[in-house]
Amino acid sequence: MTVKAAERDAEARRARLSRLPSLTGMRFIAALMVFFFHVSLPDFTPFGGDFADDAEWLFSKGGWVGVSFFFILSGFVLTWSARPGDTPRRFMRRRLVKLYPNHVVTFALSMVLFAGATATWKQWLPNILLVHTWIPDYNTFFGINPPSWSLACEVVFYLCFPVLHRWIKKIDPAHLWGWAAGLAAIVMLIPAFSYAVLPSDPPMPNGFPVGVKQAWFVYLLPPVRMLEFAIGIIMARIVLTDRWINVKMVHALGLLIVGYAVALNVPWLYGLNAVCLIPIALLIPAAAVADVKDQPSPFRGKVMTWLGEVSFAFYLIHGVVIIYGTKFLHGKPYGLAAGLGLWAACAVISLILGHLLFKYVEMPMMKHWSKPRGERRDARPAAVPAARAAEEATPVGATRSRD
Repeated sequence: MTVKAAERDAEARRARLSRLPSLTGMRFIAALMVFFFHVSLPDFTPFGGDFADDAEWLFSKGGWVGVSFFFILSGFVLTWSARPGDTPRRFMRRRLVKLYPNHVVTFALSMVLFAGATATWKQWLPNILLVHTWIPDYNTFFGINPPSWSLACEVVFYLCFPVLHRWIKKIDPAHLWGWAAGLAAIVMLIPAFSYAVLPSDPPMPNGFPVGVKQAWFVYLLPPVRMLEFAIGIIMARIVLTDRWINVKMVHALGLLIVGYAVALNVPWLYGLNAVCLIPIALLIPAAAVADVKDQPSPFRGKVMTWLGEVSFAFYLIHGVVIIYGTKFLHGKPYGLAAGLGLWAACAVISLILGHLLFKYVEMPMMKHWSKPRGERRDARPAAVPAARAAEEATPVGATRSRD
């Protein structure tokens, strides 16, 4: 290989790594945590007896922690990939074109397959408009396609990002860690406020030991969840302004495992996002730094990157698969082997449908509608300089598929 060819390869590698592929791979792990949380719930598990109880307990915080990862990651990567001269209108256009088509398809499938027979307009109208998490009613914020509740929060985050980003950029870099700590402290105090002030009746379904309004305030209300999004922005600024304290990815992962174990054994509201907040907020920049420095990462390979690319579609479609598939699980409970086989089948079907949704809905919509007509291109260059690649990195952290 010639010197020039080697330089081109090195530049292409730097461009790829600047798009943070490890964060893309991690995104699928977070989506998988949500999947296991849902398939282990009493209404959907194929198991019975002690194994069902153990699985429900083990994955009981997986969904909550996975979504918290998404929210912090969103703030981090939007900041990392902020484009100089971008306007709020262009930014919002890209975000909505990415988010809304997949939501419409999964909403329609949910209505046709199971939700349409019982949902009232007070449930389906807020859902299709992505304002349903503002309403403290269980059948509304978790109605139709339950995972879609997080999209309603993301829409608010996107609307506020240009202002939040501009404000946080004005913070003295020496004070960024203090701001991160302050926001984390507020997140950790919110469950205490909810327990003390909000009513415990009516109770949450599925045996969750809190009231609907208590859970809604802590976990679903967009302004409250925006604290995690803002922490993601601050953590990105910490890395970009050379204030990172060099926490290794393996250490952050270890801290997250410990945090998850603690979350399983604290009062229910604290286990949703407060306990694992700091480990997640450290893990995301640690993985980003590992990519930028080309350090080893188990989340960066081709398979993990592909899984991360389809993770958004997988996340949205898996609820449809689980809820509709449960109709055919006659004769529950199943034995261990059969139950594990059903879990695997559900995951594979969700992944296949997620891939189709990604390929035939998400990508075409992004290609044709993410930019004004005069700026659309039929093709992109195979490689771009590292600095530009960093500017064009996407909210899943790695590829065009999420930009």
